[in-house]
Amino acid sequence: MTYNDLFLRACMKEKVERVPVWYMRQAGRYDPEYRKIKEKYSLLEICKQPELAAEVTMMPVKKLGVDAAILYSDIMNPVASLGIDFDIVANVGPVIYNPIRTAEDVARLKPIDVEGDLSHVIETIKILAGELKVPLITFAGAPFTIASYLIEGKPSKNYLRTKELMYSAPDVWFQLMDKLGDMVITYLRAHIAAGGKAFQLFDSWVGALTPADFKTFVLPTIERIFSELSDLPQPKIYFPGVASGELLPELKNVQANVIGLDWRISIEEGRRRLEHRVAVQGNLDPTILQAPQHVIEKRAAEIIDQGIQEPGYIFNLGHGLYPEASLDKLKALTEFIHDYSDQAYAKQKQEAKS
Repeated sequence: MTYNDLFLRACMKEKVERVPVWYMRQAGRYDPEYRKIKEKYSLLEICKQPELAAEVTMMPVKKLGVDAAILYSDIMNPVASLGIDFDIVANVGPVIYNPIRTAEDVARLKPIDVEGDLSHVIETIKILAGELKVPLITFAGAPFTIASYLIEGKPSKNYLRTKELMYSAPDVWFQLMDKLGDMVITYLRAHIAAGGKAFQLFDSWVGALTPADFKTFVLPTIERIFSELSDLPQPKIYFPGVASGELLPELKNVQANVIGLDWRISIEEGRRRLEHRVAVQGNLDPTILQAPQHVIEKRAAEIIDQGIQEPGYIFNLGHGLYPEASLDKLKALTEFIHDYSDQAYAKQKQEAKS
């Protein structure tokens, strides 16, 4: 098998023969084989075993035929190096035992030590770089999303404590953003040095902010992260998470190659708000995977038809896979995306000739 660089070319808005596809949370609980592994090990225990983490990363590539792998990890992994005590609790998510609430709490955060504390992540990337025949995407959690866990102490629906700190102690907020921005930059640079072929910055919950608050309290750090990593030639993706369509016009100075879209905004409208500057990724509603296959394929075709109107399109979901997703449906969807887009591009090429 030759190396499949379809995803990398789409990221850079280069010519492709068919639409590349990968899925957020594609290594996860929808896979019975993965569920068996999770009966024995927790997520964090898997992450600390490079051979096992690499195996789990490769599962969806082998089973689904996707065009990119995404590192099996968690956005919370690097914060342990800062001195944060946390666990991933079943049916809850990240639980922080020493939450960040004051200037003193922020001051206590240490600089990240990737080689000392996260060597298992780097070793996993090195294993995958040597074995994969598709690009490896690595990732980090964006500062706002990480901060929301650190401040709230657990997942939140309204981010009351987070916004309280942001509004009432902006100096403390920006100190935290600076430290988390430094963490992300150091962590992602180490990923690329180890063999990562692209990276994605997940800002899953930043859509909870108004555009004005996003622009004031978050965007400067996002711009700094991508600016300081702009010397790296590898594709860079920013995913501003769910309900983030109103934030897209604010991203004009973010030096990312790809912006991920959630399902609440069309590919066409997303491109318009982004001024057609970058490639886009998305954006099937992950709950559609509970529908009959013909319904799934109809929705996928509608998205692909919009995606191929311009160079630079990667098929994905608008957020991560749910555990209830069907492995068989995902495999069929992947095959459909490849076949349908191959035919659509061929038709497009034929119409251009005539």
